[in-house]
Amino acid sequence: MTEARLREQICTFARSLFERGLTPGSSGNISARLPEGGWLMTPTDASMGFLDPARISKLDTAGHLVSGDKPTKEIPLHTALYDTRHGAGAVVHLHSTHSVAVSMLPEIDPQDVLPPLTPYYLMRVGQTALVPYHRPGDPAVATAIRGLAGKYSAVLLANHGPVVAGKSLEAAVYAMEELEETAKLFLLLRGLNPRALSSAQIADLSATFNLDLPVAHQHGDDHG
Repeated sequence: MTEARLREQICTFARSLFERGLTPGSSGNISARLPEGGWLMTPTDASMGFLDPARISKLDTAGHLVSGDKPTKEIPLHTALYDTRHGAGAVVHLHSTHSVAVSMLPEIDPQDVLPPLTPYYLMRVGQTALVPYHRPGDPAVATAIRGLAGKYSAVLLANHGPVVAGKSLEAAVYAMEELEETAKLFLLLRGLNPRALSSAQIADLSATFNLDLPVAHQHGDDHG
């Protein structure tokens, strides 16, 4: 994909996410790896609904700004995922309501935030980890993500929002949408003892779609 096309794609997906209320105001950011090295990133304090392809920040392989507006302050967050998820071609970070809400719940498992409610959550996201709260832009967030050793493509930042890496921008966006919908389902069903996927069903999905799940699911076993 050419750089020009990738710039347009970032703006198209960002606007779609914004228009559906998945990241309000000037929150959220997107990055994508360039074929020749370096990244394109959305600028700081820019609304995802009104990005200009020509003003997208371009960074070299050392993370220095080459052209465009000043990049998001979340560069350490993005680079931590690229460094540990070696196949990642894009990273999406949003402040989507339901995922943020889940990140605040005291009872969630930091190693496996959401139960396996649907096959597409497992197929597109896999599993999601939670990292403790740090202020936005704090390098400690990147340190926490590096501590996950690349096992997770999706991470919830406590009281902040989700971050998802994907092989392509399209894959990262679709996984982010699946994560948010699963968080919404989880909150809607909270306290209702829903029937999650069983261990056998998870094993079938893992074998069929070659899923690499970081930890063994426990949620589905209680419900058969």
